[in-house]
Amino acid sequence: MDRHLDDELKKLNEDLLTMATLTEEAIHKAMEALKALDKDLARDVIIGDERIDEYEISIEEHAIELLALFQPMAIDLRFITTAGMRMNSELEMIADLVVNICQRTVQLSDMPQLKVLVNIPKLGDNAKWMVKSAIDAFVNRDEELAKKVILSDKEVDELRTIIVHELINNYIVNDGTTAPRAIPLILIARDLERMCDHAVAIAQDVIYMLRAKMVRHHPERLESQD
Repeated sequence: MDRHLDDELKKLNEDLLTMATLTEEAIHKAMEALKALDKDLARDVIIGDERIDEYEISIEEHAIELLALFQPMAIDLRFITTAGMRMNSELEMIADLVVNICQRTVQLSDMPQLKVLVNIPKLGDNAKWMVKSAIDAFVNRDEELAKKVILSDKEVDELRTIIVHELINNYIVNDGTTAPRAIPLILIARDLERMCDHAVAIAQDVIYMLRAKMVRHHPERLESQD
Protein backbone atom coordinates (compact mmCIF):
# COMPACT_ATOMS: atom_id res chain seq x y z
CA MET A 1 0.00 0.00 0.00
CA ASP A 2 2.81 2.45 0.90
CA ARG A 3 4.59 1.69 -2.38
CA HIS A 4 1.40 2.30 -4.33
CA LEU A 5 0.84 5.64 -2.55
CA ASP A 6 4.44 6.68 -3.26
CA ASP A 7 3.96 5.94 -6.96
CA GLU A 8 0.71 7.93 -7.04
CA LEU A 9 2.31 10.87 -5.25
CA LYS A 10 5.16 10.85 -7.76
CA LYS A 11 2.65 10.92 -10.63
CA LEU A 12 0.76 13.80 -8.99
CA ASN A 13 4.00 15.72 -8.56
CA GLU A 14 5.05 15.14 -12.19
CA ASP A 15 1.71 16.33 -13.54
CA LEU A 16 1.82 19.43 -11.38
CA LEU A 17 5.32 20.28 -12.58
CA THR A 18 4.22 19.88 -16.19
CA MET A 19 1.33 22.25 -15.54
CA ALA A 20 3.71 24.69 -13.84
CA THR A 21 6.08 24.60 -16.82
CA LEU A 22 3.22 25.30 -19.23
CA THR A 23 2.12 28.22 -17.05
CA GLU A 24 5.62 29.71 -16.91
CA GLU A 25 5.94 29.42 -20.69
CA ALA A 26 2.57 31.10 -21.16
CA ILE A 27 3.63 34.07 -19.00
CA HIS A 28 6.82 34.50 -21.02
CA LYS A 29 5.02 34.34 -24.36
CA ALA A 30 2.30 36.72 -23.17
CA MET A 31 4.85 39.37 -22.21
CA GLU A 32 6.69 38.94 -25.50
CA ALA A 33 3.39 39.31 -27.36
CA LEU A 34 2.58 42.47 -25.39
CA LYS A 35 5.94 44.12 -25.98
CA ALA A 36 5.74 43.42 -29.73
CA LEU A 37 1.94 43.82 -29.91
CA ASP A 38 2.03 40.45 -31.65
CA LYS A 39 -1.61 39.37 -31.92
CA ASP A 40 -0.76 35.99 -33.47
CA LEU A 41 1.47 35.01 -30.54
CA ALA A 42 -1.15 36.29 -28.10
CA ARG A 43 -3.80 34.14 -29.75
CA ASP A 44 -1.52 31.10 -29.60
CA VAL A 45 -1.22 31.58 -25.84
CA ILE A 46 -4.99 31.87 -25.50
CA ILE A 47 -5.50 28.62 -27.39
CA GLY A 48 -2.83 26.90 -25.31
CA ASP A 49 -4.69 27.65 -22.09
CA GLU A 50 -7.04 24.74 -22.79
CA ARG A 51 -4.21 22.30 -22.04
CA ILE A 52 -3.55 23.95 -18.68
CA ASP A 53 -7.25 23.74 -17.83
CA GLU A 54 -7.19 20.02 -18.62
CA TYR A 55 -4.26 19.48 -16.26
CA GLU A 56 -6.01 21.44 -13.53
CA ILE A 57 -9.07 19.20 -13.66
CA SER A 58 -7.04 15.99 -13.90
CA ILE A 59 -4.75 16.90 -10.99
CA GLU A 60 -7.63 17.88 -8.71
CA GLU A 61 -9.49 14.65 -9.47
CA HIS A 62 -6.32 12.65 -8.80
CA ALA A 63 -5.80 14.42 -5.46
CA ILE A 64 -9.37 13.73 -4.35
CA GLU A 65 -8.98 10.08 -5.34
CA LEU A 66 -5.79 9.75 -3.28
CA LEU A 67 -7.46 11.27 -0.23
CA ALA A 68 -10.35 8.85 -0.53
CA LEU A 69 -8.31 5.72 -1.21
CA PHE A 70 -5.33 6.13 1.10
CA GLN A 71 -6.44 8.54 3.87
CA PRO A 72 -2.85 9.82 4.12
CA MET A 73 -1.44 11.46 7.24
CA ALA A 74 0.96 14.31 8.08
CA ILE A 75 3.34 15.36 5.29
CA ASP A 76 1.64 13.21 2.62
CA LEU A 77 -1.72 14.74 3.47
CA ARG A 78 -0.29 18.26 3.34
CA PHE A 79 1.41 17.49 0.02
CA ILE A 80 -1.80 16.26 -1.58
CA THR A 81 -3.91 19.17 -0.36
CA THR A 82 -1.21 21.74 -1.14
CA ALA A 83 -0.06 20.44 -4.51
CA GLY A 84 -3.18 18.74 -5.81
CA MET A 85 -5.69 21.35 -4.73
CA ARG A 86 -4.32 24.71 -3.67
CA MET A 87 -1.22 25.08 -5.84
CA ASN A 88 -3.02 23.48 -8.75
CA SER A 89 -5.81 26.03 -8.45
CA GLU A 90 -3.38 28.96 -8.09
CA LEU A 91 -1.57 27.95 -11.28
CA GLU A 92 -4.84 27.71 -13.18
CA MET A 93 -5.83 31.21 -12.01
CA ILE A 94 -2.42 32.54 -13.05
CA ALA A 95 -2.98 31.01 -16.50
CA ASP A 96 -6.39 32.70 -16.70
CA LEU A 97 -4.74 36.05 -16.00
CA VAL A 98 -2.25 35.33 -18.78
CA VAL A 99 -5.22 34.84 -21.12
CA ASN A 100 -6.62 38.20 -19.98
CA ILE A 101 -3.32 39.89 -20.84
CA CYS A 102 -3.25 38.26 -24.27
CA GLN A 103 -6.83 39.30 -25.00
CA ARG A 104 -5.93 42.90 -24.15
CA THR A 105 -2.81 42.60 -26.32
CA VAL A 106 -4.98 41.60 -29.28
CA GLN A 107 -7.16 44.63 -28.55
CA LEU A 108 -4.17 46.99 -28.36
CA SER A 109 -2.56 45.60 -31.51
CA ASP A 110 -5.22 47.27 -33.63
CA MET A 111 -4.52 50.74 -32.20
CA PRO A 112 -1.55 53.13 -32.34
CA GLN A 113 0.82 52.47 -29.45
CA LEU A 114 0.18 54.85 -26.57
CA LYS A 115 3.73 54.91 -25.18
CA VAL A 116 6.92 52.91 -24.99
CA LEU A 117 6.34 50.29 -22.35
CA VAL A 118 8.89 50.33 -19.53
CA ASN A 119 7.28 49.70 -16.17
CA ILE A 120 4.76 47.13 -17.37
CA PRO A 121 7.50 44.83 -18.76
CA LYS A 122 9.35 45.37 -15.49
CA LEU A 123 6.22 44.31 -13.60
CA GLY A 124 6.01 41.34 -15.94
CA ASP A 125 9.59 40.38 -15.06
CA ASN A 126 8.67 40.53 -11.38
CA ALA A 127 5.66 38.30 -12.02
CA LYS A 128 7.77 35.77 -13.95
CA TRP A 129 10.37 35.70 -11.16
CA MET A 130 7.80 35.32 -8.41
CA VAL A 131 5.90 32.51 -10.15
CA LYS A 132 9.11 30.68 -11.08
CA SER A 133 10.57 31.11 -7.61
CA ALA A 134 7.38 29.92 -5.92
CA ILE A 135 7.45 26.81 -8.10
CA ASP A 136 11.16 26.31 -7.43
CA ALA A 137 10.49 26.61 -3.70
CA PHE A 138 7.95 23.82 -4.05
CA VAL A 139 10.22 21.60 -6.15
CA ASN A 140 13.25 22.05 -3.90
CA ARG A 141 11.29 22.24 -0.63
CA ASP A 142 13.01 25.60 -0.11
CA GLU A 143 11.37 27.53 2.72
CA GLU A 144 13.76 30.50 2.48
CA LEU A 145 12.97 31.03 -1.20
CA ALA A 146 9.26 30.82 -0.40
CA LYS A 147 9.75 33.59 2.17
CA LYS A 148 11.55 35.77 -0.40
CA VAL A 149 8.59 35.44 -2.76
CA ILE A 150 6.15 36.47 -0.05
CA LEU A 151 8.22 39.45 1.06
CA SER A 152 8.74 40.70 -2.52
CA ASP A 153 5.02 41.40 -2.98
CA LYS A 154 5.26 44.92 -1.56
CA GLU A 155 7.55 46.04 -4.40
CA VAL A 156 5.07 44.70 -6.95
CA ASP A 157 2.19 46.63 -5.36
CA GLU A 158 4.22 49.84 -5.44
CA LEU A 159 5.15 49.39 -9.10
CA ARG A 160 1.56 48.74 -10.12
CA THR A 161 0.50 51.93 -8.33
CA ILE A 162 3.14 53.90 -10.26
CA ILE A 163 1.90 52.46 -13.57
CA VAL A 164 -1.76 53.22 -12.86
CA HIS A 165 -1.07 56.77 -11.67
CA GLU A 166 1.02 57.52 -14.76
CA LEU A 167 -1.59 56.23 -17.20
CA ILE A 168 -4.42 58.08 -15.49
CA ASN A 169 -2.72 61.38 -14.69
CA ASN A 170 -0.42 61.72 -17.71
CA TYR A 171 -2.78 60.41 -20.36
CA ILE A 172 -6.46 59.92 -19.53
CA VAL A 173 -6.83 63.14 -17.51
CA ASN A 174 -4.94 65.22 -20.07
CA ASP A 175 -6.55 63.68 -23.13
CA GLY A 176 -9.67 61.57 -22.80
CA THR A 177 -9.22 60.13 -26.28
CA THR A 178 -6.28 58.08 -24.97
CA ALA A 179 -8.57 56.09 -22.64
CA PRO A 180 -9.19 53.17 -25.06
CA ARG A 181 -5.42 52.60 -25.19
CA ALA A 182 -4.62 53.43 -21.57
CA ILE A 183 -7.33 51.39 -19.85
CA PRO A 184 -6.17 48.01 -21.28
CA LEU A 185 -2.67 48.80 -19.97
CA ILE A 186 -4.10 49.58 -16.53
CA LEU A 187 -5.93 46.26 -16.59
CA ILE A 188 -2.78 44.43 -17.69
CA ALA A 189 -0.91 45.94 -14.75
CA ARG A 190 -3.72 44.78 -12.47
CA ASP A 191 -3.56 41.27 -13.93
CA LEU A 192 0.21 41.09 -13.42
CA GLU A 193 -0.16 42.24 -9.82
CA ARG A 194 -2.82 39.60 -9.19
CA MET A 195 -0.51 37.03 -10.78
CA CYS A 196 2.06 37.92 -8.16
CA ASP A 197 -0.57 37.51 -5.44
CA HIS A 198 -1.13 33.94 -6.62
CA ALA A 199 2.63 33.31 -6.55
CA VAL A 200 2.63 34.52 -2.95
CA ALA A 201 -0.20 32.11 -2.17
CA ILE A 202 1.83 29.23 -3.62
CA ALA A 203 4.83 30.25 -1.52
CA GLN A 204 2.65 30.38 1.59
CA ASP A 205 1.36 26.91 0.82
CA VAL A 206 4.92 25.62 0.45
CA ILE A 207 5.66 26.78 3.98
CA TYR A 208 2.49 25.11 5.22
CA MET A 209 3.40 21.88 3.44
CA LEU A 210 6.90 21.84 4.94
CA ARG A 211 6.18 23.02 8.46
CA ALA A 212 2.41 22.77 9.00
CA LYS A 213 2.60 26.50 9.66
CA MET A 214 -0.04 28.88 8.28
CA VAL A 215 1.30 32.28 7.22
CA ARG A 216 -1.61 33.41 5.03
CA HIS A 217 -2.75 36.84 6.26
CA HIS A 218 0.03 36.69 8.89
CA PRO A 219 3.36 37.61 7.25
CA GLU A 220 4.78 38.44 10.66
CA ARG A 221 4.88 34.69 11.30
CA LEU A 222 7.72 34.45 8.79
CA GLU A 223 9.96 35.84 11.48
CA SER A 224 9.11 33.02 13.88
CA GLN A 225 10.85 29.68 13.60
CA ASP A 226 8.70 27.97 16.22
